[in-house]
Order: sequence, then structure tokens, then C-alpha cells
Amino acid sequence: MKEILREVGMIARCFESISNIEFKEIHLAKGQYLYLVRICENPGIIQERVADMLKVDRTTASRSIKNLVSGGLIEKQSDPDNKKILKLYPTAEGRRIYPFLKREEEYSNSVALQGFSEAELEVALKLLHRMRTNIETDWELVKKGGKRHYT
Repeated sequence: MKEILREVGMIARCFESISNIEFKEIHLAKGQYLYLVRICENPGIIQERVADMLKVDRTTASRSIKNLVSGGLIEKQSDPDNKKILKLYPTAEGRRIYPFLKREEEYSNSVALQGFSEAELEVALKLLHRMRTNIETDWELVKKGGKRHYT
């Protein structure tokens, strides 16, 4: 079988490594930029939805969100209709940093995708989406304590 997932993993680790180094100057620890971007793009989102979007467990999401709150980049607000629901919002500082994060994302996209035609980009996106959809069932199973059955 082709080593497609190894390639995807290497690409992801390259981006993560670059981002973690570049975002140190704005005091974002490992991977926290992902949370801040999702919260800036979806103000009022709940923590569980952020975890689902990033495909991380609740404990990991909770730790990163706690650090972003203590760093003054996001805040939690109770839902007016249900006080048990805490919604996440970027602070003024989080909104100030967001354009820098988006600029880095756009630059990384342009570097990684240079030389690709529109048709190639569409096919790549469609195939990657299909791969993610295929694995999400196993991700949900394992996340809930289940075991995959290897054939």
C-alpha cells in the first residue's frame, strides 16, 4: 500500500513545527493557535465542538482552552438560557492576534500548494475529505473507549 498517511503526517508535523516556532513570539504554546483560530472563526462555540473540529479528546481541549483563558486570549461566558453551557469567545487580544495567525495559514497554504492547478486542488480536497470521513467512525469508536477490530 502506498504510504499516503505517512506523507499526510509529515505535512502536518511540518506545519505544526513551523507554527509552534513562529507563534512563540506571541506566547502561544504547542497547538494553541488551532484553538484560537477556531474560536475566533466561531465565537460562542462550546468546548466540545472545538474538540470535535480539531479531532482531540476533551482533556486535551480543556487543557489548551484553560491556557488560552489564563493567557487572556479567550474567555468563557455562560449561555443566558442555560448557565451550565459555557461559550468561548476571543478577547480583544485574541482578536488582535487572529490576523497574524490567518496570514501564516494563507502563506503556508500558498507554499504547500504552489504549482497545483485548480482541478488538482479540487481533487486533493475531495480525496482528503473522503479519507477523513472514512476514519471518523473509528475515531468516534476509540474516543468512546471502543476497540478497533483488525482484520
